[in-house]
Amino acid sequence: MPSGCRCLQLVSLLWILGALAQPTQVADDCSSHCDLAHGCCEPDGTCRCDPGWEGLHCERCVRMPGCQHGTCHQPWQCICRSGWAGKFCDKDEHICTKQSPCQNGGKCVYEGDGEYHCVCPPGFHGHNCERKTGPCEHAGSPCRNGGQCQDDQGFAENFTCRCLAGFVGPRCEVNVDDCLMRPCANGATCYDGINRFSCHCPEGFAGRFCTVNLDDCASRPCQHGARCRDRVHDFDCLCPDGYGGKMCEIVLPALDLPTESDTAPGPTPAAVVPFTVPAPFSVGAGLLRISVKEVVRQQEAGMGESSLLVLVVFGVLTATAVLTTGLLIFWAWRHGHCPAGPCCYPLRQYAAPPEQHDRECQVSMLPAGIFPPPGSPPEPGKTTAL
Repeated sequence: MPSGCRCLQLVSLLWILGALAQPTQVADDCSSHCDLAHGCCEPDGTCRCDPGWEGLHCERCVRMPGCQHGTCHQPWQCICRSGWAGKFCDKDEHICTKQSPCQNGGKCVYEGDGEYHCVCPPGFHGHNCERKTGPCEHAGSPCRNGGQCQDDQGFAENFTCRCLAGFVGPRCEVNVDDCLMRPCANGATCYDGINRFSCHCPEGFAGRFCTVNLDDCASRPCQHGARCRDRVHDFDCLCPDGYGGKMCEIVLPALDLPTESDTAPGPTPAAVVPFTVPAPFSVGAGLLRISVKEVVRQQEAGMGESSLLVLVVFGVLTATAVLTTGLLIFWAWRHGHCPAGPCCYPLRQYAAPPEQHDRECQVSMLPAGIFPPPGSPPEPGKTTAL
């Protein structure tokens, strides 16, 4: 084996032996100063204390929590020093001799173990005679509904009551009406309680104040793919074509639309029913005609029901006006109220010569020869109607 390799192996061996020997030396150093009865040594050389012990070398016990003037020999002890007593060594055994805690002329009496009591003079009471027999004592718990009586420890002239939440009054006798501010919305009924209230919501609302509108579309009441619109305790369904009803549950019948065969040339299914005025009472040469054929034609042209209704009403009014005018003309003609002219028969007052009769009456609306000249005898077998 080459000498260089031997030297390298020797150096490695020495390094390993040194590394193994170092923790032992650290451990020996830790054990020399750490109280192994109350702790142990860590690999890094520090001293770890057991529960109840503290300090750099675990040499000090832990006192009871709250111990003020005491020591310990074992963990969680509280051994009082001289002049102190009590479980936590917080009570002075010389309290009555150093500075008496009794007030208002009370006398301190020591009872041992740091306990004492005060003998109070007349009119005072309390552990240290701090309270005076004042208005609260004389009234004998005057506050109601859990109220606390206050009189400045008896030194006030009158007492006052500190009321609990929800009550008012000199003696806390009045329950505050929590519904006065009307906290419930949407017509809900408010019920008063003790420093609280409750709302009875109407149908369709929820929440503490009845401000939440319940979604009536949550149950998906609309059928056949209809869109639901929420309302107050109600809903609307926007139905697609061909459906109806509250929830679009009704299938509507299909409308019969005209086909090519219906519009082919042929006899008209509805006969024409004209409305005409007799010739003597016509205005001009036109005639008023309202026919079923015209209505059908308007329907085929796409006229709606409202347009047809307007057309029919307008036709009826026009026919009524024409008929009324004709009747007025006929009545005037029958009673001799004619306009001025020579051809108005049978007016007896007309005294024009017969020649003028024949000449001017040829252009009248009445045929010639119906009314004979005045004074001529009637033809045999004919009568003249007035």
